[in-house]
Amino acid sequence: MARAVPRSSDFCAAWRRWSLPLAAASIALLLGCGSAPEPAADVAVQNASASATVLNPSPAELREQLDRVLDFTEHGRIMSLEKHAAWQLLHGVLAFGPDFEILAGDKKVVALDWVFDGKPMRGWTLNATPQGVKAEIEPGKLGQGHEDQWFAIISQWPVPINRPITVNGKQYTMRDMLKRSMFDCWDGKEASWSVIVTSTHLDPIDQKWKARDGQEWTVERLVSMEAGDIYDEEGGAELINMSACGGTHKLIGLAIALNNYRAQYPNKELTGGWLAAEKRIEWAVRQARAYQLPSGAFSIQFFQRPANSANLDEHLAATGHILEFLSFALPKEQLDDAWVRRAAAYLCRLLERTKHLDLECGSLYHAAHGLVLYRTKVYGPRESTQARAAGDSTRVQ
Repeated sequence: MARAVPRSSDFCAAWRRWSLPLAAASIALLLGCGSAPEPAADVAVQNASASATVLNPSPAELREQLDRVLDFTEHGRIMSLEKHAAWQLLHGVLAFGPDFEILAGDKKVVALDWVFDGKPMRGWTLNATPQGVKAEIEPGKLGQGHEDQWFAIISQWPVPINRPITVNGKQYTMRDMLKRSMFDCWDGKEASWSVIVTSTHLDPIDQKWKARDGQEWTVERLVSMEAGDIYDEEGGAELINMSACGGTHKLIGLAIALNNYRAQYPNKELTGGWLAAEKRIEWAVRQARAYQLPSGAFSIQFFQRPANSANLDEHLAATGHILEFLSFALPKEQLDDAWVRRAAAYLCRLLERTKHLDLECGSLYHAAHGLVLYRTKVYGPRESTQARAAGDSTRVQ
């Protein structure tokens, strides 16, 4: 039986305060996102030994595992507007993109199309302001928990900045959300999601603007604030470790921003905040690898120290978030290294073992997003994704 979960901006960092112990017969996981209709256990997967074959599948075997797990997670776990809120539904969009479908009554609809057309979704609360369109922070596990969280999720997929959005019956575009994000900058802000938004949509990426504090801001300044002092190893590590979900959101933001900067300036030497981002990412990659467990899972203490647990929910959160970060941070050649491949294989096994359980949506879909990114970078996009893209010529641009 699931129990209620408190909502806070450091929800992931507080995971262990409320996670449930794994029992031999069953496990209760929170704020579920749907499971298979039949509760039959996957005995072959559950009883698989930790042999070299299981821990280190061949590239072809891993590709099959990835496709099987992702197809089930996308199509076998069905969410609805009736049972779920924006917190759960937007995490599904994070994993599977702007065509992710949910149920409205007994009809399948595209989640983003639904809310962009101004139709109701609990937790999707946008308001027009003189400085642009703002998504509101909301208490409870329903709405946005961090500044720019919804916009950052959408920005990780190719959704045009001029895409129309209906807010309280009036027409705006995502550019109006960008304007508000640029306005809402100040020293000490939790900017992990704002970094994603601004670095993705600003061209040139090094332009300057004046924010609500009256100061001049740049993407690099936001990046520098997120990365911390690269010469203060202990303080920089604490900055990461005390952030949401073990610091993975901060690191994902840095990796996306650095990728966007390099895309615009491929031959430019990194300095200032951009160099700090690179150094912080390199540090985190080393920590993740050093603290990886023999099973292929990453430490449930993220980048602090090696740590194991009997709770599958803790492993889903940690390994899923860290693989997501690595899939942004590392090139294909390094993602194909044995240690990363083992982590992807572990996550596939974990999701196969729990496919009949109602998993917590945040961890589930961050893990799925990590696997989608890994699959795309190492093997190319899934065939179902390619087929949808080929038939998408009528979508609004």
